[in-house]
Amino acid sequence: MQLILITGLSGSGKSVALHVLEDSGFYHIDNLPARLLPDAVDFLVSAGHPRAAISLELRGGEAVAELLERLAEFKRRGVDARMLFLETKADTLIKRFSETRRRHPLSDDTLTLPECIERERALLSPLADAAHRVDTSDLSPSALRSWVKDFMALPRTGLTTLFESFGFKHGIPLDADLVFDVRCLPNPNYDPRLQPLTGRDAAVIEFMGANPQAGRMLADIRRFIDDWLPCFERDNRSYLTIAIGCTGGRHRSVYFVETLAEHFKEKARVLVRHRELS
Repeated sequence: MQLILITGLSGSGKSVALHVLEDSGFYHIDNLPARLLPDAVDFLVSAGHPRAAISLELRGGEAVAELLERLAEFKRRGVDARMLFLETKADTLIKRFSETRRRHPLSDDTLTLPECIERERALLSPLADAAHRVDTSDLSPSALRSWVKDFMALPRTGLTTLFESFGFKHGIPLDADLVFDVRCLPNPNYDPRLQPLTGRDAAVIEFMGANPQAGRMLADIRRFIDDWLPCFERDNRSYLTIAIGCTGGRHRSVYFVETLAEHFKEKARVLVRHRELS
């Protein structure tokens, strides 16, 4: 059975992710208390459901620790169990809760909304390294749906390397494990001919490819990842996100991500995301 567990911060888009899986034919359970997960999986296996998606409710540190143990147990039983962890910047969450006028699940008479958000982030942080992380701060619902579908198509085992482009003026992605800054390179945005294009267009590719500094930095980053990727694999990690940032996230970083992904797709399971193009 393929089992996808959806976790993350309240207000980060877990319902959107669950609905994508529902529409794709997954048997789905929304807001299941973590302590009931073993019983739910037993039921799903005995009932013969080939694919299931469960959005989990996690309120205590003990539940988080137990979930990590359960995940390993499910894999030993032959269940293809994966975890999707959604996170979002605090200011974005504050805006979302204000617009919907919903109470945060951890709200009480002593904590402010920002304090609730940070308490939940600290509580759930141990899950992040075991999950495929997605920063939904700047994503539209349609972009999130697309990224969830990419996650569903991942192979079952081994390290998946995600290359993500972004713009520093919109903030560093929360889901990044490694961040490289390419803002020191010549910017195609200042060329009126190249400004409306992206790093996937032939003219921008030619511009970047003709620059010796860009070639040298690309080679340095590629060599660094080549040297250290086996170390991440030996650490039994399932996902590694490598973020490349430029100013606006449309030219230089996109070019670097596309070029690096092309190089590593023969050596690793590779996903590509362009945050500012979403």
